Amino acid sequence: MDLTDELKAFVATAQTGSFTAAADQLGVSNRLTSKYVAELEARLGVRLFQRTTRKVGLTPAGEDLLARAPALLDDLDDLLAEVSEGSRGFTGVIRVSAPVTFGELYVVGMLRRFADANPGLSFDLRLSDAYVDLARDGIDLAFRIGRSEMLSLKERKLGTLRSRLVASPTYLTAQGQPDHPADLAHHACIVDTNRRAPRRWVFHRGEEDLEVQVQGRFHVNSARAAAELATNGLGIAYAPRFAICDGLSAGKLVELMQNYSGDTTTVNAVYLEGRALPRKIRALIDFAVEDIKTSDVL
Repeated sequence: MDLTDELKAFVATAQTGSFTAAADQLGVSNRLTSKYVAELEARLGVRLFQRTTRKVGLTPAGEDLLARAPALLDDLDDLLAEVSEGSRGFTGVIRVSAPVTFGELYVVGMLRRFADANPGLSFDLRLSDAYVDLARDGIDLAFRIGRSEMLSLKERKLGTLRSRLVASPTYLTAQGQPDHPADLAHHACIVDTNRRAPRRWVFHRGEEDLEVQVQGRFHVNSARAAAELATNGLGIAYAPRFAICDGLSAGKLVELMQNYSGDTTTVNAVYLEGRALPRKIRALIDFAVEDIKTSDVL
């Protein structure tokens, strides 16, 4: 039995909490995953998991092995990649997570451009507005909006997103155009509940910071949906450029109060701390850093 396969089965099972989920992640059968783990336990002479009918939990010996095995496997993959990539380029699968709207409007296209230059790679892109557990879900790289507070994660800044105030020409003709943040109290505002403080919109001009509490009939958990509602004349949206750039370009949306700058947040590439980052992941991060500079999303 191959020790590398046994270790991969162990790590996947430990991270996902079940043989079934580990098998799905590895692309093998549930039976084979369980067999690999049993062979590893026999090789080491210790039990690595406490098995129940619903899930598996690590023993102390399993916890010790999990603390070192992922880095060992990454180092092995990196070594083999360095030997082989000179002649045939990057190979394998990269598992990526991203927020739904940002993923659909930017990450999908960025991955396509990276894939064009790396035909040996495959991609598993998972879109969710929830912060996924990279270790549990086997994610190699996550694109996230806002800073991560988890010590187990490292991040690299890709750029800064600035929120912009927009409305349709139809809405502005009917309701008038706000000139000052305080005017928003008298307008229908479309609230994006994904924002940290959805109804508190912040603006800056010079040294002056202005906050306004907004209200409106529509609350949505998507910047893209907020932009769509604004395009249809149903109110004013406060959204990052990646969600509104198409509407602005087509003249369906108008940017308002441009003498005020909107709130800002960062977009980052996030990966697990404490592991040797595989060359293909480093290459994808480096590509994203340069690619986003030429995009229309910031």
